[in-house]
Amino acid sequence: MGFARKKITTVILCVLLWVTAANPVFCKTSSEKEMDIKKLLQVSGILDQLDYMQDSLLNNVSMMVTGPFPNVPEAFWGEFNQLIGKKEMDDLVTRVIPVYDKHMSHETVKKLIVMFETPFWNEWKEKMPLISREAGVIGSEWGREHTQSEAFNKKLDGLIEKYELEKLNPPQSEPK
Repeated sequence: MGFARKKITTVILCVLLWVTAANPVFCKTSSEKEMDIKKLLQVSGILDQLDYMQDSLLNNVSMMVTGPFPNVPEAFWGEFNQLIGKKEMDDLVTRVIPVYDKHMSHETVKKLIVMFETPFWNEWKEKMPLISREAGVIGSEWGREHTQSEAFNKKLDGLIEKYELEKLNPPQSEPK
């Protein structure tokens, strides 16, 4: 398996672990509390944040694709952007609901809905996705600058040498 595929697989596994940690086992019929939790996710702006997470995941995977495959036709990207759609995002919401159910009483959920429906929170709900995106870009730039710096790579090379990673992981020849 190539390095890019390992990176893609690692990202996908991390997301799956994060999603499945929500313990998706619950009754198939929606209770009033579950319906209120869905409403809370909507009125609080959390659903918008899940959309941002979807965009971020696809952006990260797309960078891993373009590393080994710099020439990618537009048709690929059209299909690629549909890999995680409404069905998958609905599945994520379904898996997240038990977390809220476990940690919050129905009364608390109802009070939060009332709070998030007040005009006070409208600006927050409107601005939070923009703030998250901009902060995410800054964080990505910082991470890229840091990991590409000479100082970071010198430290990394020192660790690789110190723990003899090259001896522990000899290069494997490609199968012919």
